[in-house]
Amino acid sequence: MRDDHAFALCLTHDVDRPFKTYQSIYYALQERPLYHLKTAIRRTNPYWQFDEIRSLEAELGVRSAFYFLNEPHLFRGTSPREWFRPARWVQHIGSYDVESPEIADVIRCLDANGWEIGLHGSFDSYRDKERLRYEKDVLENVLGHPIVGGRQHYLHLDVPETWRYHDDLGLQYDASLGSSHEYGFQHGYEPLRPFGDSFVVFPLTAMETALPDPGEEFDKAFEACEDLLLEAAANDAVMTVLWHPRYFNEDEYPGYRRLYYRLVERALDLNGWVGPPGDLYQQLMSTEERAERGMERITKF
Repeated sequence: MRDDHAFALCLTHDVDRPFKTYQSIYYALQERPLYHLKTAIRRTNPYWQFDEIRSLEAELGVRSAFYFLNEPHLFRGTSPREWFRPARWVQHIGSYDVESPEIADVIRCLDANGWEIGLHGSFDSYRDKERLRYEKDVLENVLGHPIVGGRQHYLHLDVPETWRYHDDLGLQYDASLGSSHEYGFQHGYEPLRPFGDSFVVFPLTAMETALPDPGEEFDKAFEACEDLLLEAAANDAVMTVLWHPRYFNEDEYPGYRRLYYRLVERALDLNGWVGPPGDLYQQLMSTEERAERGMERITKF
């Protein structure tokens, strides 16, 4: 596989809503009203989980990718009929500005300490190349250097056009191909090459929401994760998982932090390579370059 490893586990986090604000009221109407209303008036922010994730992953000796979102304002660039759709309000409430000092500091800090920063293309950008270009440029300006890849918001894809946009804009990989309600290797065990060149697609193997709820059935949820890891190890596979940062808040999403820890811990036990897709991409390209040089030498002899 990758050097002496049996398989690879790519760790990713889509940063959708790092602030819990007015959505507390929306959630209070659905369940646990007392808890959600309390979060609306607390000084602490239950969705700001960057330090928690960094601490957990550093303890395990691994790194991951954080994909940052730059969603346009609800009232700009959308038709008036969209303004009154509840789904659009939920989507935009809690949105953030990647150029704000608080977010920019987190981005630079993560990057400086070995975490990958990538693009989380906004809701409609999968079919809007110029919007995607703008979001990439803004994020790279904050970061101070080019990004390697990312994932589209809500896993939106127009295949293969969205990938052509990514490739044209200089992105080297995409991790959007997958499902929010099913898990497994439906798209194979290896990264895909949709254009037969160096652009790579890392299929999403499991999103946390697709797994059994670890707050209710932790053993069942871990069994599902372990089965995926064992399947990956048996097939020399690349496995990619998505854990949204807010799911590390144990008060609101019990069991998910513990499940993530056990998943990574078990992958390491099974001799898996564990890290962000950008790092794996560089290793894959380096391996291919070495193989090509080897073939050139053989040809010369």
